[in-house]
Amino acid sequence: MSQQPVTPILDRVSVPADMKSLSDAELCQLADEVRAETISAVSETGGHLGAGLGVVELTTAIHAVFDTPKDRLIWDVGHQCYPHKILTGRRDRIRTLRQKGGLSGFTKRSESPFDPFGAAHSSTSISAALGFAVARDLGGAPEYGIGDTVAVIGDGSMSAGMAFEAMNNAGHIGKRMFVILNDNEMSIAPPVGAMSSYLSSLYAGAPFQEFKAAAKGAVSLLPHPFQEGARRAKEMVKHMTVGGTLFEELGFSYVGPIDGHDMDTLLSVLRTVRTRATGPMLIHVVTTKGKGYAPAEGARDKGHATAKFDVVTGKQKKAPSNAPSYTKVFANALIQEAAEDDKIAAVTAAMPDGTGLNLFAERFPSRCFDVGIAEQHGVTFCAALAAGGIKPFCAMYSTFLQRGYDQVVHDVAIQRLPVRFAIDRAGLVGADGATHAGSFDIAYLANLPDFVVMAAADEAELVHMVATAARIDDRPSAFRFPRGEGVGVELPERGIPLEIGKGRIIKEGARVAILSFGTRLSEVEKAAESLSARGINPTIADARFAKPLDEELILELAANHEALITIEEGAVGGFGSHVAQLLSDEGVFDNGLKFRSMVLPDTFIDHASPNEMYEDAKLDAHHIEAKVLDVLGVAQMSRKA
Repeated sequence: MSQQPVTPILDRVSVPADMKSLSDAELCQLADEVRAETISAVSETGGHLGAGLGVVELTTAIHAVFDTPKDRLIWDVGHQCYPHKILTGRRDRIRTLRQKGGLSGFTKRSESPFDPFGAAHSSTSISAALGFAVARDLGGAPEYGIGDTVAVIGDGSMSAGMAFEAMNNAGHIGKRMFVILNDNEMSIAPPVGAMSSYLSSLYAGAPFQEFKAAAKGAVSLLPHPFQEGARRAKEMVKHMTVGGTLFEELGFSYVGPIDGHDMDTLLSVLRTVRTRATGPMLIHVVTTKGKGYAPAEGARDKGHATAKFDVVTGKQKKAPSNAPSYTKVFANALIQEAAEDDKIAAVTAAMPDGTGLNLFAERFPSRCFDVGIAEQHGVTFCAALAAGGIKPFCAMYSTFLQRGYDQVVHDVAIQRLPVRFAIDRAGLVGADGATHAGSFDIAYLANLPDFVVMAAADEAELVHMVATAARIDDRPSAFRFPRGEGVGVELPERGIPLEIGKGRIIKEGARVAILSFGTRLSEVEKAAESLSARGINPTIADARFAKPLDEELILELAANHEALITIEEGAVGGFGSHVAQLLSDEGVFDNGLKFRSMVLPDTFIDHASPNEMYEDAKLDAHHIEAKVLDVLGVAQMSRKA
């Protein structure tokens, strides 16, 4: 356990109302103490560190000026919300972050009235803030009432189309609301695109900075008749030099850019706009990720996501790795394929590190594209690359790909374009919880005509599936793999393309067959070892493909066993449903086959370790064994026994 920081001001603050009696000097000290408490807590739990440290002063100032929870504070994404949680009645649980039964790493409506709108994906905050503003003016009356609405959105999130859609609509409607653009110059990856260039130009110009420094306070010293002219001149220079024009064209009044770590300025600006605003207002705040903690400020990702760490040194306490991560295996396999085929390109949406494409970019910079937080654009961009003769690999997390699903259907599938979707974070992901769990991609892709859908059972299979996808040139394809380390199998020197739609028998047995799709195969093998002690030796098969199905294999298993069980790391409507449809169409159930499908339960599973989540989902070895015994009618002993 790390030594607890000394926090005399924070100890007096349980909820934001307690901040109203603090002086500005005490609020400055409070921010310092919140930063220390955040660092201490995350050192014990791991989690998103840099984003929260960058908004400590901003968080403190917002809660000091506005009247939360009556005033609705909405954090875009939410990975920066740890300081917010500390100040809103959850400090006593802050060291349970991202653990089973503990606080979520994101905002969550069921957790606190100070979290009016849940998040975890980007670019939703402005739409939500506008919704609350309209609800307020239509007489909506939740328990705490609705006052002002404040959305805090990062510059990376502003690259998504949804943010501009919301700003355009908000400017048109004209409701009083506040959008704070937290411009930290660095989303998870260095921000890309014209938006980031525009934001950088707002404060990077030395002449304007010099003008501001010289002009600070000077207007008030001028004789009264000259003050108004000076203000107009300053406003003209501001617009000519740095703008705000883009936001004002969308209907927002613009203030900024201001130093997001200067509490005096933040408090002054927020108090002023809260008093005077009549319509939508954008406050442009410049911050630094990881602010106030040298190891985070010095890290390449500014301490975006960290394991437990030593507070003094910043060194992370990671368990020794027994196998490479699936993400790294994918990246290396793709690099190997791209070295042999100069038509292969890779595309991601603001997650080059998370998807392993940072490694690909180092080797093939001209063939790697980070489109920013713009999954819809990324998918259609890949569709056109494919139509233009390139072989694009679209690498996205399962839950992020959901945001581009319309484009997957209309721009890829209907046109039968050979885009290869590399789906990372498939299945249950652990501490990030339900918002990041890859639960639905099997179902939402396998229902599309002519789509090849694969799932790797281990890291060696993943290498083969990368090679397979590279050679599918007549239709779209996808292969999925989980977060974390592989199971430790030996990796092939080079991927060998698989026969499309063909699975494999892992172990011959009798009475019951277990057909696995994905990495639950290792749990099936554990269950089989335990079952053998009872004299039950199931046949084990790896489907490899959810589409096209290996109909020959499935019908053979059904014909030669009393029971067939499918298992997958996905929701109802996926692999098992396709198998059941085949068995029904072929009349197999008429012959008395017992069929069971083990899938994720019809609920969202809260954050915990992956093992705990799969136990809750009843997809671990113990529950697989229990399912076999149940379908065969064999009495079970209690787990404790």
